[in-house]
Amino acid sequence: MKGNFDGTSRRVLAWTALAAALFGSALPVRAQGLEEPFREPYLKALQGKVVAYLPVAMSFDLAQGWLAGIKRELEPLGVKIVVRDPNWSTNAGAQALTNLISEKPDVIIAHNPDVQTYAKLLQKAESSGIDVVQINMRSSYPTTVFVGADWIEIGRKATTAVVDFCKGKSNKIAIIQGQLSAAASAYTLKGVEDVLARHSDIKVVSSQAADWDASKAKGITQTVLKQNPDLCGIVGFWDGMDIGTAAAIKEAGLTGKVFLATSGGGEQKGACDQVKNGSFDLDLSYDVPTQASNMAAMIKWLLVSGLKPGSAKASIYTTLIPITKDNAAAEGTCWTLSKG
Repeated sequence: MKGNFDGTSRRVLAWTALAAALFGSALPVRAQGLEEPFREPYLKALQGKVVAYLPVAMSFDLAQGWLAGIKRELEPLGVKIVVRDPNWSTNAGAQALTNLISEKPDVIIAHNPDVQTYAKLLQKAESSGIDVVQINMRSSYPTTVFVGADWIEIGRKATTAVVDFCKGKSNKIAIIQGQLSAAASAYTLKGVEDVLARHSDIKVVSSQAADWDASKAKGITQTVLKQNPDLCGIVGFWDGMDIGTAAAIKEAGLTGKVFLATSGGGEQKGACDQVKNGSFDLDLSYDVPTQASNMAAMIKWLLVSGLKPGSAKASIYTTLIPITKDNAAAEGTCWTLSKG
């Protein structure tokens, strides 16, 4: 025992002597911390800044999810978030935007009700030195940043799914549009038309606007199904509206026989749960939490960079998540507001 201990001790001493010879005898117990030179300028550039948020309304999952996401990212950095809720009124939204320009926040996030109403006001905001981020529905005026869904791709994917389901069936489909003047509706329709142009056998028996209203969507669908009981598919333009579309299909006893494809922000109750219970066959999610994160990142960059508002133009299209029966029950496919 003693001999083994002495041998081990000699080896330790030998290694210690070698280390001292190679690295010097003054080995520090711990390294000294370094001040990160870019952190303070970053924090100072964000502290006290004001971001104004102008959705079309605060009463639905998209607007609530975006707000939760940007607050989570920006408020800990000392950024103040102010909200103006026009509650679906285009006139109230235009007035709120006019007032915000006078108040001069550092950034305005605008969710446009249509392509024209806010166009000149957004241009005025940037001319006044306010950065403008547009979310999901564009204006005809391109501001520095747009974050949102690729509506044409949504139209193509939704229509392709409906067409595939209708093969060997009646080939009759219907289209439930949103508000005709909204970018989300107009661009989605272009995607729908791109697919239908390659399928002359598909007959569109109805293409009507429900103005993002579930009750209108239900009424339109009820009428279409009475006139076309052999309808095989419907392309809907928003899941919040297509709750009404699905209700009409269910009341007619055609759930599973009429394929309903729609799109939305991917919220649990409005998307995954509706696919699981058979109301929707396909819900293309544009992933609200990711959109919020993208907006927050761009806002941070704009405020830190010192870039002149309007001097650059950029678009960030969020990656679509197709929600079907195969993944609707999987953790992480959808989000809930309590988890951001």
